[in-house]
Amino acid sequence: METVSEFLDDVRDQIEADDAALKEARERLAFVRSKAESFYGALRSYQSGSLAAHTMNEPVTDGDGGLVLNRNYYPGLGPEGNKTEAPEEIVDELLDHLRPLVREKYPEAKMHTSKRGPKIYFHAPLDDGTDPTVDLVLALTRKEGEGIWIPNLEADTWEPSDPVQHIALFNGEAPSFRSTRRKIMRLAKAWNKQYLSPGASSFEMCVWGYEFVEPGMGISKGLHALFENAAARLEAGKPTPDPAGVSENLKLLIEPTKMAVRLRKAAKHLQDALDATDDAGVRAGVSEVFWKYVSSPETSELSTMATSLKARTPVAATALGIPVAGSTAGASAARAYGDSSQ
Repeated sequence: METVSEFLDDVRDQIEADDAALKEARERLAFVRSKAESFYGALRSYQSGSLAAHTMNEPVTDGDGGLVLNRNYYPGLGPEGNKTEAPEEIVDELLDHLRPLVREKYPEAKMHTSKRGPKIYFHAPLDDGTDPTVDLVLALTRKEGEGIWIPNLEADTWEPSDPVQHIALFNGEAPSFRSTRRKIMRLAKAWNKQYLSPGASSFEMCVWGYEFVEPGMGISKGLHALFENAAARLEAGKPTPDPAGVSENLKLLIEPTKMAVRLRKAAKHLQDALDATDDAGVRAGVSEVFWKYVSSPETSELSTMATSLKARTPVAATALGIPVAGSTAGASAARAYGDSSQ
């Protein structure tokens, strides 16, 4: 009998990020970081997001990182500066700095701003069309408290965060458990992205994996624990705290009650699959969770029948006794129904 783990392995194969695209995304991020580090007052740069946490799924669309400024060079900048300067102007200065440097290697590159800083579009696609962008957060050291200040360009304000600590937490633990948890995070992200309007950020899905998956659970039970515990938290009206203890509570992309329903349904269907005693039951449960990756029993059966029909050898006309021009009486026809000599 097929197991839940086998079906989940198949889903993981489907969402596996392309190696060439991953390599390109990492190289582009490293390139932009190196150029950004020559900006006036730069203290260090860092890698963040899915690339750093090793939870990237197909397609590989971007690489995330940041540039940290030494506040001693910018005494008026940020909430703790003597002028509490907003981030918009300094982000524009970083864009002006990066533009000619990036175009030395990528002459068609275009640069805009996202919510947190520069966003670079390289316009240099790989053979398969993949053209990863780079999102670079412009950050500032803090006088007090952990982490850094990062921009919110939509509100032209600064917010505390600690993306480096997030990656340290996600990449902690023993190698075998870390590998299992990463697989669960990737599956959870794929589940969330199936919806036309995903209910949570990819980061929050990974935070739930970090919080709720424990050693020894395995992939199937670990994924169920993520769904079950996240649903219970939202049903109780509780938010998800920042695992680094620096930022405000994480915000969902849809109403918490609606997300709770999605998570509860996923937990139930996955448990149904784990409890099933036949192939159809296992497939039915998993297909309700990963409907874009695993066909339902009914659809699978129809697909098998169609494949079988296409694979059948056509019956030759002579085998049916129908005269065909150019054929001879003694010709041996293809026998779709067995050997006529028996």
